[in-house]
Amino acid sequence: MSKRILIIGGVAGGASAAARARRIDENAEIIIFEKGPNVSFSNCSLPFYLSRIVANSDNLVMMRPEKFKKQYNIEARVNSEVININREEKKITVKNLVSGEEYEESYDKLVLSPGANPVCPKSIDGIMEPDVFTIRNVVDIKKLDNYIAENNIQDAAIVGGGFIGVEVAENLRLAGKNVSLVEALNQIMAPFDYDMAQILHKEMIDKGVNLILNDGVKKINEDSIELQSGKKVAAKAVIMAIGVRPETKLAKDAGLEIGITGGIKVDHNYLTNDKDIYAVGDAAEVYNQLTHKPSLLALAGPAQRQARAAADHMYNIPHNNKGVIGSSVINIFDLRAASTGLNEKTAKAAGISYDFVYIIPGDKVGLMPNSNPMHFKLIYEYPTGKILGAQAIGKGNVDKRIDIIAAMISMGGTLEDLKELELCYAPLFGTAKDVVNFAALVGLNLLYGRFRQVPVTKVRELVESGAFIVDVREKNEFVKGHLINAVNIPLSEIRDRLDEIPKDKPVYLHCRSGQRSYNAVMALQNLGYDNVFNISGSFLGICCYEYYQDQVTGREKIVTEYNFN
Repeated sequence: MSKRILIIGGVAGGASAAARARRIDENAEIIIFEKGPNVSFSNCSLPFYLSRIVANSDNLVMMRPEKFKKQYNIEARVNSEVININREEKKITVKNLVSGEEYEESYDKLVLSPGANPVCPKSIDGIMEPDVFTIRNVVDIKKLDNYIAENNIQDAAIVGGGFIGVEVAENLRLAGKNVSLVEALNQIMAPFDYDMAQILHKEMIDKGVNLILNDGVKKINEDSIELQSGKKVAAKAVIMAIGVRPETKLAKDAGLEIGITGGIKVDHNYLTNDKDIYAVGDAAEVYNQLTHKPSLLALAGPAQRQARAAADHMYNIPHNNKGVIGSSVINIFDLRAASTGLNEKTAKAAGISYDFVYIIPGDKVGLMPNSNPMHFKLIYEYPTGKILGAQAIGKGNVDKRIDIIAAMISMGGTLEDLKELELCYAPLFGTAKDVVNFAALVGLNLLYGRFRQVPVTKVRELVESGAFIVDVREKNEFVKGHLINAVNIPLSEIRDRLDEIPKDKPVYLHCRSGQRSYNAVMALQNLGYDNVFNISGSFLGICCYEYYQDQVTGREKIVTEYNFN
């Protein structure tokens, strides 16, 4: 007998499950029920309509019901909300949102892919006003865009510094609007550690975004928002992008088990506690292969893989569920930022012993056009050297480097494996010793105790305590900007000026990116100095780390001049 497969929700999870089931079984009856007017659209591309990088909102729609039917023989019913699941009779109740009609449909297998809902705290006064928007689908982005155009909105505020919030801020700024971004935490983009996020903060400030951290929204007025600190920010349109929570009401009402994260609990085949109901995508609780704990992950790629696995299981096709690691990339004006796996915060929270590498090599051979520095941070387990995660920010191909690390994590790779990884090389594309190889070498030196480092986060403390800091850049670099108490002893002169370097107290060395100072540290160690430390990230990292705090707080600078070149 042919199967009757009903799918609640389209987009990445639902549409993928339907298409996979059709490829396996030409005789199955497959119906997708989508509450909105579009069953398949590029939700990750929604913010780009605001700047017209996506020129037409119709382009956001990937597949219409007619095309689903013609190409895949899949029925897609839009404006159709599933309001009840009767597990005993294996039926769902559907409400046609246009006519108001309610009817039942029976199923052999049911897939839940309802996604997640934007968080809109009721505690914020004015949250329900007509100038407050959320972004989940094509209807939402058109509504926001129309409101801005029809009311000639010039001042907009985005609340929340995650992917959607940052992309909306960027695209509204590209559209020429005055943009404020408010984040209650001390940084935007949670996948990145605090030291790396400072680079993103600088980029947003440099591009004219009014970035406000460590502050939350208290009240939304007609032409402004009032913050918890008492500040008022001009805003005639407010976009709430605090985060999302899994849409689980239907599952809860049906008695399906909810996991500790608040997502629908599933097994390794994405089967719920009902043997005929699956859950995939943003609403499902997934397994993190690094922390070995349940988690939520609102990303399209994992949702598609989950959907395929669920469809396969309906037909007894085996699936090896390794869990998720969380790989992502974002464009922020002139920078690209990518991450995968664990960062320092999540490693600490999971109780994992770790260390890290922070390097700033060139993304390609220096004499090539458009060669730029790449900030790269690699997290590894101590003492095993197992790779746990990485973050990369720069103008070049950060996604390529992070994809390499993601593959290494998935294969259980170590620093030794990464060191020996053979990659493509040509001067226009990278360096003979690629960024990731370089990071592995530095990590192995740290792991085996060949040298010691201090993080860029400790530099202010070192400066304020009067620590002995040596800047090994050349004199012409030093005069353009340096730490206020640093001693300039260029690497080219260091062997002739050993009498200026004490042996009776710690000595901290840096250059521009950390490479020359590493060579200086090794030379001094070989000359009998056992008190030397390399500053991770060096001067370029220090400038990026200090810039935002100095700009916003007005605190005393520890550098004479910022120099990002």
